Parts: sequence; structure tokens; C-alpha cells
Amino acid sequence: MFKVDQKFPEFSLETYDPKTDGVKKISLANFRTKFLVLFFYPADFTFVCPTELADLKKRHEEIKKHNGEVVVVSTDTVFTHKAWIETEELLKGLDFLMAADHNGKLSKDLGIYDEESGLAQRAAFIIAPDGILRAADITADNIGRSAGEILRKVKALNFVNMHKGMACPASWDEGSATLTPSIKISGKVAGALRKRK
Repeated sequence: MFKVDQKFPEFSLETYDPKTDGVKKISLANFRTKFLVLFFYPADFTFVCPTELADLKKRHEEIKKHNGEVVVVSTDTVFTHKAWIETEELLKGLDFLMAADHNGKLSKDLGIYDEESGLAQRAAFIIAPDGILRAADITADNIGRSAGEILRKVKALNFVNMHKGMACPASWDEGSATLTPSIKISGKVAGALRKRK
């Protein structure tokens, strides 16, 4: 099981790289300088899943600009990933790694494995460069997620990582007012936000 603000479980996964049309192993250690977005989806050749990956594809460059990297994960094999990329028009030009948690080990370790279907739930984890889990969410199977919200979280996490002691209020996005938590602004947050604009 996972806990936010604690060490993310170590893992080793085989991945399909659509950029090189190759297969390689990755582990958490490969992302020690990045915010890793580990994006679990139920299965290849499904219906909502390609729309989510296409949405992530549109935001991938901006995620990278904010010190993030995306790896998508399902319980399919790397061979199925490759076949899906070559078949599904929405996935043309996909440029992030597609990991195969084929035995469901990592999904089980995280508590997101559905024993009945043998699939991972729709879950997204953002892991800081120090290996600490900083954000997690799980969504019902028939609801697609927003890559824009994942990007917003990566931006906020990168911001507070570079500006120690600062905090990002609700719906914060790049250029918006931030906060410096202190007893002095307790009960006066509205005024503190106005001053920062």
C-alpha cells in the first residue's frame, strides 16, 4: 500500500519505448532527478484509456519543462503495448515509456490491483526526485482523467520543491499567488493572497 509523503516502493518494470521501438527495464532509480508521473490505466485496446494517453501526449512536453517525466503502466505486455500503438490512431506520436506490470506485482504492492479482472485501477502517482510519493489519486474505471490537472500538480510540486517553505493554494497554476504559511496569516489568508498578486 502507498502513503503520500513517504518512500514509494522500489520497482523494476519492462517498458516499451515508442520512440526507439525498443524494450528496456526501468526502476525508480532512473528518475532520481525528475518528478515521475506513474500513470496506471486498466488495459490496452480499451475505450477510455487511449483518450487519457492522448491527453497526456499533448501535455508531455510541458510536464518535461517542469522537471517531470511520464511513464504509463498497465498489466499488458510490452508486445501488446507495441501492437496498440501501431493500431490506435489516438496514440500516433506517443513519446513516453509504456511499462508492463504483467504479473500485477507493483499494482498489488500499491493496493490498486483488481483481482477479479486482473487489471490495475485508474491511478496516478507523482513521485519526487528523492523517491517520496507527493501526490496520488484513483478514479472510477469509466471516468477519464485530466492531464491538465496532472500537469498542474507537477508544476506546483516543482515550485514548492524549488521554493522551500512556500505553499500553493487551491487551483494554483504557474504565475498565481502563493502562500508562506505562518501564524501571522492564520485567519487572514485572503489578505495574504491579495498581497501576492
